[in-house]
Amino acid sequence: MKLRVAAYAVITDDEGRVLLAHWTEGRRPAWTMPGGGLEPGEDPAVAARREVHEETGYRVRIGDLLGIHSRVIPAARRVDPDAAEPMQALRIVYRATVTGGRLRDEKAGSTDRAQWFTIDEVVALQRVKLVDVALTMAGLM
Repeated sequence: MKLRVAAYAVITDDEGRVLLAHWTEGRRPAWTMPGGGLEPGEDPAVAARREVHEETGYRVRIGDLLGIHSRVIPAARRVDPDAAEPMQALRIVYRATVTGGRLRDEKAGSTDRAQWFTIDEVVALQRVKLVDVALTMAGLM
């Protein structure tokens, strides 16, 4: 079984909106938490900070660990249509605070844009399950 370890951030603003990234590599585009896979030997908090910057343009301070979510994805449901084995996705979720930068779209990455949403708006979005998991961990859903 393949293992993918990734780190994500729940980021809110003063208006209570949450920052999401629009993921384009799945079976259909959907909104997700900003974050992504760890590089070999990379600390999860460093990975979350790096990925947030890549996907949104913001620099962030990583705060409390909100939780860890594990999911096994059968081979037939993986993004790679040629995958021959299931994959365990281990997702480390932190709270984070914007410290600088400005909102911008990612170029040539797994996401194509980032945007702030109210929780009511999030509920109406096409989104991956991780959004609900992370927002629940943060006490926002």
